[in-house]
Amino acid sequence: MSKRVLTTESGAPVADNQNSASAGVGGPLLLQDQHLLEKLARFNRERIPERVVHARGSGAYGHFEVTDDVTGYTHAGFLSEIGKRTEVFARFSTVADSLGGADAVRDPRGFALKFYTEEGNYDLVGNNTPVFFIKDPIKFPDFIHSQKRDPFTGRQEPDNVWDFWAHAPEATHQVTWLMGDRGIPASYRHMNGYGSHTYQWTNAQGEAFFVKYHFKTNQGIRSLSSEQAAELAGKDAASHQTDLLQAIERGVHPSWTLYVQLMPAAEAADYRFNPFDLTKIWPHKDYPLQRVGRLVLDRNPDNVFAEVEQAAFSPNNFVPGIGPSPDKMLQGRLFAYADAHRYRLGVNHTQLAVNAPKAVEGGALNYGRDGLMAVNGQGRGAKNYEPNSYDGPAETGRPLSAPLAVSGHTGTHEAPLHTKDDDFFQAGELYRLMSEDEKSRLVANIAGGLSQVSRDDVIEKNLAHFHAADPEYGKRVEEAVRALRED
Repeated sequence: MSKRVLTTESGAPVADNQNSASAGVGGPLLLQDQHLLEKLARFNRERIPERVVHARGSGAYGHFEVTDDVTGYTHAGFLSEIGKRTEVFARFSTVADSLGGADAVRDPRGFALKFYTEEGNYDLVGNNTPVFFIKDPIKFPDFIHSQKRDPFTGRQEPDNVWDFWAHAPEATHQVTWLMGDRGIPASYRHMNGYGSHTYQWTNAQGEAFFVKYHFKTNQGIRSLSSEQAAELAGKDAASHQTDLLQAIERGVHPSWTLYVQLMPAAEAADYRFNPFDLTKIWPHKDYPLQRVGRLVLDRNPDNVFAEVEQAAFSPNNFVPGIGPSPDKMLQGRLFAYADAHRYRLGVNHTQLAVNAPKAVEGGALNYGRDGLMAVNGQGRGAKNYEPNSYDGPAETGRPLSAPLAVSGHTGTHEAPLHTKDDDFFQAGELYRLMSEDEKSRLVANIAGGLSQVSRDDVIEKNLAHFHAADPEYGKRVEEAVRALRED
């Protein structure tokens, strides 16, 4: 059987892929060697800008199967009947480090899902924690700058990390999560996933419900201590990628059960916490978990760059029956995520196979044209404006979700306070739920970082947050920090 012929980008056969063309034996190389120049030029352009956050990631394909009837809450087609399956692509990631960073680090994990539904792609972009550090997107660039590598030292600086948190008391809840036992998952398979934000579901009758997503791992929660993580990162920086790849290859398909919390829209205004505050949870006793279905990952990507690095998730990719809420962080991300992909991948990134909707043969039907790397086949007389008289795609007149009520004057406003709103109560509740061993590890993790801060006033501001969450919590962290600084 003859081998296939190696070709240049233009399809011409390559005569010699081992030796460059030169001016005589041992002479300088020739500019006319098109194959050499093309090969080097293409190699120089193999990389695209990495994500500013969530750069280091892994992904897999699978499906979501509905197990329980939720048609009373949403008319989303992919959730319309028990037993219905929808193809899914999942991407997991660390947040702060670069593409070359280690997997086993103390950092939140991204948990992003793309549902290829019959009504278009639905993207659910969350984390492995139900809360986040901040509640307003105007602080997001500042927060990420404080957590990323310092522009002078080139490394993550405790001074920057803890100084930001000292000025962001609402971060106390998430800091308690991050420094606790679940702060370093043992693998992507052994962690929960959360939509984190509050979203909206709308049923066929137009009734609106606010919803929070909980994906509970069926493998069980497994986490690493700081010492275990440091050892694993040194042995295999890609430990989570290795685990996910090998598990699926040997037929051990990870799965998660999806539960939701549902709040009738009318109850939001008078709820004791602001239900749209990303730094807070809804206690389960108020809104119990209701089972929806099962997520299974069973196929690895064939090409990590094409399918994981170029996967583009945007929380503004909704489908009928699902929409946004007044969650400020969600509102900011509705713009920021899609804009990041237009920068990284180009305006036509939705035509890449991993991002293309499967609901319509040939890709999305709209009037967007041209741009870098356009491969849209709509042409030969097809009109690029709407409305038109030539049977082009037309609007439905049916909104995806119920309208959100608005009132008041424009301006920069703090979120309205609910009766039990504060930045520390839920962090204290989380601390009080922990066993004595969990508390000891939490205190040690916090003190290990906070004791490295150079300014006493920054340390004092952070200690005040832990004291406000729980007096014992604050006292133990204070004593641990003092002991480490005196050593």
